[in-house]
Amino acid sequence: MEKVEDVKHQLSLLSNSDHAKISARFFKTGPGEYGEGDIFRGVRVPVLRTLARSLRHLEIDDIELLLQSPYHEDRLLSLILMVNLFKTGAAAEQRRLYRVYLANTRYINNWDLVDASAEHIVGGYLRERDRTPLYRLAESPNLWKRRISIMSTFHFIKNRDYSDALKICHLLIGDTEDLIHKACGWMLREIGNRKLAAEEAFLDEHALMLPRTMLRYAIEKFTVARRKHYMKK
Repeated sequence: MEKVEDVKHQLSLLSNSDHAKISARFFKTGPGEYGEGDIFRGVRVPVLRTLARSLRHLEIDDIELLLQSPYHEDRLLSLILMVNLFKTGAAAEQRRLYRVYLANTRYINNWDLVDASAEHIVGGYLRERDRTPLYRLAESPNLWKRRISIMSTFHFIKNRDYSDALKICHLLIGDTEDLIHKACGWMLREIGNRKLAAEEAFLDEHALMLPRTMLRYAIEKFTVARRKHYMKK
């Protein structure tokens, strides 16, 4: 049975230096950028997903160790494995994955890592539970914890449960980070795709305060006339 070092060796064999340079630019790893200091192997996401299917029996301890790797793709592979295991795992296994996830948020430190995992693990675990942890994450000074908070609500939205997404969007209206504005606008748009009245009620109340990026993402699917109506506000 494979161990984490075996997995890392497989990833090293799949590495591509040209792809790594492109990823480093795309994910803003320069000084002062949101992904500062992150390093890449240059392994594409479809390749990681294929590899994940061959690693179904990797132990949670090893998945956690993989999540703590300095390489971005190692961490993404770990999160893909966690999501796959969460979807098929028993309640005890899901609880453990949820706890491992929240104990290692410092390694879930870019938007793709959050977006590939938060809704499935945090949202999936909290769907039938107290959602207070989401509000603690929303109040964190850490950008990625705040993004985890709002992106976790995608699981609820897909099940036509909009309350927490709307409340967290309201909490994050004053956020200074564009990546939070985009995530909130995205979730508002997803609400509107399912229940337009719920999104419009939020916009009617808060449009004057919304950051421009959040508003533009939220109204992207509106008619031209409705977009103009909200943008004029």
